[in-house]
Formats: sequence, structure tokens, C-alpha cells
Amino acid sequence: MSKSELKTGALATMIRTALSALAAASILALGPALPAASQSLTDTASEVDMSQAPESFSALARRLMPSVVNITTRQTVSAGLPEFPEGSPLERFNPFFGRDEDGFRQEGSLGSGFVISADGLVITNYHVIEDADEINAVFSDGRTLKADLVGTDPETDVAVLQLQSDDSLPFVELANSDEAEVGDWVMAIGNPFGFGGSVSAGIISAVNRDTGGRYDDFIQTDAAINRGNSGGPLFNLRGEVVGVNTAIISPTGGSVGIGFAIPSNMVADISEQLIEYGELRRGWLGVSVQGIDENIARSYGVSDENGVIVTRIESGGPAEASDLQVGDLIRRFGDETITDVRSLTRIVADAGVGAAVDLRVIRDRRARTIPVTLGELETGREEDNEPEDMPQRAVSDNALGIEFATLDEAARRRYGVPKDVEGVIINSVSPRGPSFGKLAKGDTIIEMGFDRVSSVQEAVEAMEAAADNPETPLLIRVWRGGQGGYEAFFSIPLDVTS
Repeated sequence: MSKSELKTGALATMIRTALSALAAASILALGPALPAASQSLTDTASEVDMSQAPESFSALARRLMPSVVNITTRQTVSAGLPEFPEGSPLERFNPFFGRDEDGFRQEGSLGSGFVISADGLVITNYHVIEDADEINAVFSDGRTLKADLVGTDPETDVAVLQLQSDDSLPFVELANSDEAEVGDWVMAIGNPFGFGGSVSAGIISAVNRDTGGRYDDFIQTDAAINRGNSGGPLFNLRGEVVGVNTAIISPTGGSVGIGFAIPSNMVADISEQLIEYGELRRGWLGVSVQGIDENIARSYGVSDENGVIVTRIESGGPAEASDLQVGDLIRRFGDETITDVRSLTRIVADAGVGAAVDLRVIRDRRARTIPVTLGELETGREEDNEPEDMPQRAVSDNALGIEFATLDEAARRRYGVPKDVEGVIINSVSPRGPSFGKLAKGDTIIEMGFDRVSSVQEAVEAMEAAADNPETPLLIRVWRGGQGGYEAFFSIPLDVTS
């Protein structure tokens, strides 16, 4: 099944709500589909102005309600407390501690979901059905159907279920979330705090929100979302699912008007793979990268801060098989602009396994095109984020404010520098110099201004040459962190007094 069929047909809406754990002042974690048939409750034919609120949401809620389900689960776990033995006068108290006759406890959870195909495919949150032994879907008319797990993606908190039903079921369709705009009216239906069929309405407050997850790209809404709305749909005024409710920010655990939903286009892509493979297969480039700032951009000769620098190439990965090199500034991935580390992570993952892509990079201040074929990101592996700076105290006085030292065997042992790393050691960093807060004592300088340095003399010459051109910051590549360390790039402005 194609992505367009999922987005416009069967896979109607998937809403991610990570609200199952309440925390003060924190973000809370709240076979292929059939083509659209007469049971579809989504009205794609009518022209609707999403920015104009209807006089009432009652007709829309009444039409869409049959597609939304309450998700209930049951899980058998160890009770965690000693069981009173048979014949003990306290045996009769075992049930009060939630234990059955075998000493186990039954736990359950409540959430929401929605039907996306006539044959009973349902979207919900991963955390709603995580580790469940039994899953049931309860419809607004009281019907309860057992559900089988099709696939999950914990990274985005999306799960796909298959209902056990011989009858065709009413379903809804997914919107094109790229068309959603700030200010559009939306409506949520779900099971907050166990109150099934609850409706709330609001607007889209923002798009492309990042709350700290690797693949976050949320729609923000002020429609009330609470515990139990997890996995439920966020509808637009046509009855299309524009997002899957997944998280809130709240100091109390209840809605304060800041809720987040997974965009429907992302849900469609994820669901397509879960239905086809039972798991998500993400693209993998095999690099570590860091973002850039204005000074680093100037060092590469570019006028904006778009792009990421390759700091490490993983052995055996797709990048190693290409002509990509450490120090390359990746500016474009195919037709898409790389704005930061997060955008590269998401774009590579979405490109898929086996995708052949041209990378547009800057190397030695010159643009190059490098073809690469992506591999598959294995569970537990991820493209590394940019390393944190580790400023240190030091003393010295020159254009960079650093003291160079020869990388001899004693220095290698002291700082744990691998044998295959060549360069010069930073012995100290002046708190008055431009390098303070960026470079650190023990860093090994590998390159200065795109040129390798292997001696203190070469490092001094590179520094002095850069000082003669102070309008261009000096890009320095270092090894940091000893044997288990990493490479990082820093741009040092020399147009200040050291």
C-alpha cells in the first residue's frame, strides 16, 4: 500500500498521548488497510474554512464518535509483596492486596484510539498497550471487541491494533498535516480519566514543536487533553485526523491548554511500515554530527547557520562506504535543507532503508555532492547528537589564548589519546582568550583552518596565519575525551583582543 493511500484512505488518524504518568511541572507521557468505503465518517468533499469555528461542534462530534474507541488493557505482574500462606489467619487479606490465588496481581490501563479501516485497524499509543496481555476496544455504543497487536514504535509512541470483527466498522481518514495552520480549529475525542466519549475543542497553537524526543515534530493545541486521551484523535473540521494526542505540559497533571499531537503525516508513514513489517525500519547514515553557529558558518564560507558538521564516521556504516569525510558540513539531504542535528536525524530516518540520496556538503569552503545509500537503523543505535562543551581553567597568552604542547607518549598516556589520533595537545586555556569555554585542556588539535597540524610549530603558524585574516573565524577540529572520546569542531573568532 502506498503512502498516499494511507494518508487519504484507510489510515485515518493516529494520535500520540503520553499522559499516563503525572509529574509536576513536566511533560507527561500521556493485513493492509482497506480503501475508503461507505463507512468512512470523514467528509473530504465539502469545502471547509478551518479558521472559522462552527456555531456548534455537536454535529461533527456525533458523526465521528462511532470511530473512536476506549482502549482497556490487562497485564499480569508479580505482586511484589509476600503472599500470606494457605491456612494462615491472614490469607483472606490476599485479595485486598490485588493478588490472585497464584500470588499475581492484575493491572490495567485506560486510553483512547480510533479506527482507520473498515476491517478494524486501530491507532493508539504504544504506552497505552505496553506489555499488555489482553487488549480490548470499547465503542461508543457499548460494543467491546478484542484487539491483536500489529506493531509498535516506542520512539514515537505509536501502536497499530487489529480488531477481531466479522463486520465492517466505521472509520476515519488522515489529514495532510502539512496543510494544518496555526489558528485552525480542532476537536479531540477520547477517554480522559475513564470518561469515554469526551469531546473538547480548541485551535492549533503551534506546529513543529520539539519537547526533547529524537523525532518530535508536534502539533500544539489548546484543546483540553488529559490522562486517558492518550492515543485519541485530534480532528479538523472535515473530520480528518490531523494528529494523535500524545503529551501535555502541566504543573498539576491536568490540562492547562498546552497539549501536543503527532502530525498525521508522520503517523501515516509509521503506520504503513508497522502494518507491512510489524516494526519500523528507519534509515541510517552512520555518522555523528554537531550543529553550527554563526562563527562556524563563517569559517565554512556560508551565510546562514543551516547544516551539521560530521564529527565521526561509524565503521561499517553507509557513510564510510561513501566519500563523506569528518569535517564535511552537510547542508542538504536530497531536496531537503538540513537546519540542525534534529532535522538530519528525522530526515534520514524518514528516508527509509536503501534510499539512494545525494548529500550536498561544504568541504574546504567548496561545495561538493556526495551520493550515499542508507542502511537500516538497528534498535538501540542512533545518530549521535552534538557533544557538550567542557570548559576548563588555564593560563596562556596568544591570539587563541591557548598553550600548545607536543603530543608525545607521555601526553597520550595522560590524556588517553588513541594511537591513530595525530595533532598537538592543548596544555592550558586562558580565561581571557577567545577559546575559553570552547577548547579545553587535554584536547588534541587535529586541524586548524581545514589543514592538518602535527607539531607545535605547525599549530603556531596556522594560528598566526589566521590572525592575519581576523574577519574569518578559525575553525579548529579536536579530539576530546580520551580513548572513548569523540571529534568536535569549534569556530574561534580572532577579531577580539585576547
